[in-house]
Amino acid sequence: MGDHAAVPVEEYEYEGLPPNFTLAENMAAGAFAGIAEHTLMYPFDLLKTRLQIINPSPGGIYTGVSNALSTISKAEGVGSLWRGISSVVVGAGPAHAVYFATYEAVKHAMGGNIGNEHHPLAAATSGACATIASDALMNPFDVIKQRMQIHGSVYRSIAQCTRTVYRNEGLAAFYVSYPTTLCMTVPFTALQFTAYESLSKVINPGKGYDPVTHCISGALAGAFAAGLTTPLDVIKTLLQTRGTARDVEIRSAKGLFRAASIIKRQHGYAGFFRGLRPRIITTMPSTAICWSSYEMAKAYFIRHQDD
Repeated sequence: MGDHAAVPVEEYEYEGLPPNFTLAENMAAGAFAGIAEHTLMYPFDLLKTRLQIINPSPGGIYTGVSNALSTISKAEGVGSLWRGISSVVVGAGPAHAVYFATYEAVKHAMGGNIGNEHHPLAAATSGACATIASDALMNPFDVIKQRMQIHGSVYRSIAQCTRTVYRNEGLAAFYVSYPTTLCMTVPFTALQFTAYESLSKVINPGKGYDPVTHCISGALAGAFAAGLTTPLDVIKTLLQTRGTARDVEIRSAKGLFRAASIIKRQHGYAGFFRGLRPRIITTMPSTAICWSSYEMAKAYFIRHQDD
């Protein structure tokens, strides 16, 4: 009998997860990425929060990143740069697990994993959907984190901060910034994922596991997205820390537009770019670590599936 031609099988490259890649494996990869990202870069996130505070207490006024770093280290101790990290560790794992699981599910549903073509719409849409889902889970932890990061914070644990904020400001305090967060993170994530996918296609055309290209693509994509969304991050910080503000007007801020008007009136347009440098400094290595960790975990699971 003659040889039968092999039936072509639809191929899923490394960059796209194989069809039998389980939800649990996807979430584990995302959780690993989230904890690694936030833990390693946490001190710079604290500096960003301190620099973004509108009308800070006298001891919380800094002239820049290096001044903030040296002042905090000398006056409060080096350990204070990690204040509030417990909230991130508890929240970042589950939030990033949901983030990447949603991203891959939506990307797969939109055909973003098939063939060698570039799928920017699939990347942007999946990134936006991932953000909406993960931010709903992470927002309360982010509020707690920033309340613990600010100068003069009286909170020493997640539980203490949660109880106090809930008792004094109600459940709404944990979600007052959620609409603003989405207004920032949806475009941030869409920009980041699109840039990451685009850069990866260019510098890693073979689509194999390559830590260097994943790191470079992640860092550049993060810097690009962070710079464009800094104004919304400043607004978010104002809303999330309003309960600790000395300014009555800030304490009563209810939403994005009210917070934006306060920033514009008190500091002009420059006020919307407070903390720009530490935000980019934080975001570049954070997204590099995040994507590298995620791709490493993804490669591990794929390799073990093949064994």
